[in-house]
Amino acid sequence: MKCKVCREPAVIDIRRHNANFCGDHFLKLVRDQTQKAIDEFKMFAPGERILVAVSGGKDSLALWDILLELGYEANGLYIGLGIGGYSDRSGDQVRAFAAERGLKLEQIELRDQYGYDVPTAAAVTKRVPCSACGLSKRHLFDKAALQGGYDAVATGHNLDDEAAVLFGNTLRWQTEYLARQHPVLPARPGFPRKVKPLVRLGEREMAAYCVLRGIDYIVEECPMAVGNKHIGYKEALNAIEATSPGAKQAFYFGFLARAVERFADAAPAYAEAGDTAACTRCGVPTTSEICAFCRLLERTAGAEPVHLTIKGKRVDA
Repeated sequence: MKCKVCREPAVIDIRRHNANFCGDHFLKLVRDQTQKAIDEFKMFAPGERILVAVSGGKDSLALWDILLELGYEANGLYIGLGIGGYSDRSGDQVRAFAAERGLKLEQIELRDQYGYDVPTAAAVTKRVPCSACGLSKRHLFDKAALQGGYDAVATGHNLDDEAAVLFGNTLRWQTEYLARQHPVLPARPGFPRKVKPLVRLGEREMAAYCVLRGIDYIVEECPMAVGNKHIGYKEALNAIEATSPGAKQAFYFGFLARAVERFADAAPAYAEAGDTAACTRCGVPTTSEICAFCRLLERTAGAEPVHLTIKGKRVDA
């Protein structure tokens, strides 16, 4: 197996490109594909400040590393979700990555700073843990970016992630979500620009990038994501990709090129009409008197930490 570029021994094959690459040329490919996504979707420009949401997993740590290699000013933000040992290990991984490279890392601990954690919020609200997790992260990413004067929040969502989300939204024709499924969500009053620079790269490439760059990352999946439909959608698309290389890329980028604009009318009305008011508690724009995050704080106030179990096993183990 020879590298497509230099004919030296290859370390990885990428079937959707019908090509093999040596280590150096694979790393270049990853950076080039990231820069291509940044340019193609006008995510941000040199000189702008980027806040990278890092979780300790391969995608977010690789993204932080890639942006720095490309010359962008990028700092990290880690949110401790309080999911027992899993969160402890994730936080340790992020802190080690930043310390080894002398990078600026902002940290938020839900339990210490807001009086709740994701397992407790899930128990109190009687909703799936991913709901409380997503709500908390979105609010805190936005707040940190605006207070820190950042131009954009960058997340490590890759091609596999975006194709799986699109698959799920299409199965249910969730038109509001389809209208917003784009690698860039523009800034609007009270909300920063949000970007996904890894949309041209898959999970396998990100894992290989981390190995070649010597980036240690947490391999285990979040224990509270067990049963998440998103994982099932990924498995279904992987099966299709195995027999039809490039299917995920064609599906996702075909949607962006030929279909996303067809759902523009389904986008939330307040995004265009400004039909919002400031939350009476925290001041963020909301369609209600109190925003969803502050309502979550209300419901979890004073709640004792709980230990949820999944299939008989404590998630904080």
